Amino acid sequence: MRNAYMSTLYELAKKNKQIMAIVADIGAIVFDKFKEDFPDQFVNVGVAEQNLIGVAAGLASCGKIPFTYTITPFITMRPYEQIKNDVCLQNTNVKIVGVGAGLCYSTLGPTHHAIEDIAIMRVLPNMTIVSPADPLEAKKTTIAAAQLKGPVYLRIGTRGEPAIYQEDYNFKLGKGVELKDGADIAIFSTGSITYDVLEAARELEREKLSVKVINIHTIKPLDVKMILETAKATGSILTVEEHNIDGGFGSGIAEVLLESKIRDIKFKRLGIKDCFCSFYGTHKDLKAHFGLSKEDIKRETRNLYKQKK
Repeated sequence: MRNAYMSTLYELAKKNKQIMAIVADIGAIVFDKFKEDFPDQFVNVGVAEQNLIGVAAGLASCGKIPFTYTITPFITMRPYEQIKNDVCLQNTNVKIVGVGAGLCYSTLGPTHHAIEDIAIMRVLPNMTIVSPADPLEAKKTTIAAAQLKGPVYLRIGTRGEPAIYQEDYNFKLGKGVELKDGADIAIFSTGSITYDVLEAARELEREKLSVKVINIHTIKPLDVKMILETAKATGSILTVEEHNIDGGFGSGIAEVLLESKIRDIKFKRLGIKDCFCSFYGTHKDLKAHFGLSKEDIKRETRNLYKQKK
């Protein structure tokens, strides 16, 4: 996803001189070509994330389209006051790109894990939140962010995420994507863990369990219509996210369901259960540790479906 974002931003900057890359002293190698070819569209503020957002807001007020970029916890939590006051309160055209969504930076520990960002960003008025599932979607979300006037938070992985989309598709902000049809139960997911969800659903199909898979790339605003239509059709929804279940993606889905007229539905959130990670291992190891492996997703799907009977 990171490489897809970088290459897309490069192409956008080549066509539009108003687009700028603002970084906080990371990505030195991956931004080399951008910096060399577009020196007037690149600013490195150093390890000073509060300044990063302030500079971006100032540039946006002058008509620029700044894409700020650094590791997810550092770009969402350190400058949170600046994001609130300089970006969202003023509704400035700043794009906030956090790299290393969820547990991607596994071995770097809890300081680098991004398991709170959805919760804190979704409460900010004017903020659009996008969480692509694979490199193609990362490209599409970057293009969409550049076209949308106003604050956007783009939550991307690092590298090596497997492809989910085998061909191009009509991407629309705020619209969920049905990746697999199914009648018994639906799984809503966001981000790169959607690949694990899709694999789990395909394997459950061999057990005669028909699972619908919906990729929600836009967390704010949510696709309310798709959520309610899916709830009525299946009567059972599991949400999966690489994030704390409190205040995250699943909480947003739950809010939609509870405020609707749909009452007879089985629902469960699958995510990190309100704790920090003291476990050391690879990204795959950490997902398994927190009950987010493919096998865990299959087990939770089976258990939730049994409640319908």
